[in-house]
Parts: sequence; structure tokens; C-alpha cells
Amino acid sequence: MSKNKKVRRFSKFANNQLDFILLIAVILLLSLGLIMVLSASSPTSLAETGDDSYSYFRKQAIFAVVGVIAMLFISKIDYRFWKKFYKIAYWVSIILLLMVLIPGIGSSAGGARRWINLGVRFQPSEIAKIGLIIFYASYLTDHKDELKGFYKGFIKPLLYVVPVVLILILIQDHLSATIIIVAVVSIMMLMAGTRLKYFLTAGTGIGVLGVAGLYLMAKFTSKGAFRLARITSFLDPWADKQGDGWQVIQSLYAIGSGGLFGVGLGQSKQKYLYISEPHTDFIFAVLAEELGFVGCAVVIALFCVFIWRGVLTAMKAPDMFGSLVAIGITSLIGLQAIINIAVVTSSMPVTGMPLPFFSYGVTSLLILLCSVGILLNISRATSKV
Repeated sequence: MSKNKKVRRFSKFANNQLDFILLIAVILLLSLGLIMVLSASSPTSLAETGDDSYSYFRKQAIFAVVGVIAMLFISKIDYRFWKKFYKIAYWVSIILLLMVLIPGIGSSAGGARRWINLGVRFQPSEIAKIGLIIFYASYLTDHKDELKGFYKGFIKPLLYVVPVVLILILIQDHLSATIIIVAVVSIMMLMAGTRLKYFLTAGTGIGVLGVAGLYLMAKFTSKGAFRLARITSFLDPWADKQGDGWQVIQSLYAIGSGGLFGVGLGQSKQKYLYISEPHTDFIFAVLAEELGFVGCAVVIALFCVFIWRGVLTAMKAPDMFGSLVAIGITSLIGLQAIINIAVVTSSMPVTGMPLPFFSYGVTSLLILLCSVGILLNISRATSKV
């Protein structure tokens, strides 16, 4: 009896059945991701270490196991628990994003200052994404009666994301994280009740000004100048096939070589230092080469299943907060997958967007799985014991 009381205090629906279709989709994506990290990272790992082909895979596998355990544990925690800390989540996100400026903690790579080292090196933007989802789900729920107005329902909510955008653009030069955060926040606002016409009018104007600002900054300063080269290489990658167009061209070679069924698992040629760091943003190209169109179709279908179950969970959530958190997490993962695949197939300029559950990144994978744990708990709230 006392045990049951403890469970009920932990979560009133901790023992409810979670969405097994959603869980299976995530496990399958994670398993395929680990296989592809093993295959895609082995040449790079061997080149860097000289004798170890499994260094990247080993770290990813360890964090995947830890992440799955954390995901299942968090799926038992009442999702409404996180609402109590929505203001803390916002300020912690801001502080973590600013910590890249602290000497000895912030670190740079590839010309960008986006990482911090607190015993483990990670991008604070990954934590900020889920932190802002929690914040906006709580804020929009508490102010749901104000969302029809232009200022209180559109301008005021967007003001909270402005500091995040400024830090990401001016300090971290991290456009991909900016795009995904603004997109997810916009989707959550629309789902909460903000009028679509505000996004079509004022939102479009803000977007045009933002793009113009980025262009001027890239044109007349050194900040973000590489983005102009990325756009040029997207329009005609063969114009600079040894430079900015190299990565896209090698990605297309990999995809074209895969054909219908692929060249076979582990048999990719482009991963042998042709595609730069093939285990990260362009891992989908290696997958296309080794598993072909069929393998790509399976992965895309699994992401579609994830999005379907995530949206269904949001629709069935017992309250507005749960619904917005569910749609936020689903949008976060779904949009990242869509953008990554579009970049790899040269359907849009390179953005540096990772492929969820596939791209190498141990802390980002852990945070991603913890986010899915919250989504699974919301699915528990929609079912019965």
C-alpha cells in the first residue's frame, strides 16, 4: 500500500502504458543510428588515432545506453513537474549560451565558438532547445487568454526569444540552432492560439529584416561570411568543386552510388575521408550509399511514424501544457530531420543541422533521449492502466 502511494506521488500515471509505437520507432532509429555511426566513423577514427576504428562508436554507444535508461526513467516522471521550473529553464538556457565567452570553459571549433567544457564538452544550444520548449509551453499556457491580441499574443512572446537569437547569431555564429528554435517557438505559438495572420504579415516582415541583416553582416564584416559561400555552392557546387562545393558534391556522389539497394553495409567509398566527418551532419549520405534508396525510405518512414505519434500524443494530452510540450519536442526532432536530409540531398544550403539519433554527438544524443522521455510520459497520461 505504501509502495503504491509512493508511485502515485511520483506520477499519477507512472504505471500507465506508454506509446509503444513511438518507443519502438525511437529504438529503431537509435539502433540504425549506432550502426551508421560505427560504419561512417571508422575511417576517421582510424586516421585520428592510428589504431582504433571504434572510438566514436564506443562513446556514442555508451551514451545511447545511458540515454535510453534516462529516457525510460523520465517517462515515469509526471510531465507537469517540469512546469514548476519554466522560468529557471529560461534563465539557465541564457546563462549556458553565454558561458561560451568564459575563458577556460568556452571553446571554439571550425571557427565558431559554440561549445563549453564542464567536464564534458557540449553545445549549450542543445540544452537551450528543450529549455525553451518547457518555458514557452508554460508561458503560453499561463497567458492563453491573451494570445488573440497582436502585442500580447505575438510580439510579447517573441521578445523572450530575442536574447537567445542575438546570442546565437552575434556570439556563437550558430544560424542552424537559431532557425530551429525560432521555427519550433513559432509552431508552439500557432498551436497555442496566436493568430496565423500575425505570422503572415508582421512575421514575414521580421523574417525579411532578419535575412537582410544577416546578409549585410556577412557582406561587410567577417561574421557569417561563410554563409554567402554556402549559398553560392548550393546554387552551383561545381563552380568551386575543390572548395566550398566539395562536401555537397561528395554527398551527391555517395547518394548516386547507392542506387536502389546500396553498395552494402560498411562498403561506402565516400566515407574514406572524401566526405568531411561523415559521422556527423552528412551521415545520411553514407546511409544512402550503403543502404540505398530502400534504406533511406525506411529511415524517413520511421521519422514519419515518430512525427505521427508525437502529434497524436499532443492532440490527446490532458492539458494545454502537455500538448505544447509534445508538439514542441516533435517539431524539434522532425524539423531537424527534414532540414538535415534536405541539406544532404542538396535541396537547401548547408546549415550544419545534425540528423537526430544518427549524427555523432554524445551529449546531444543524451539530451535528445531525455526529451523523448518527457514525450513518452505525456503519452502515458493519455492512456489507462
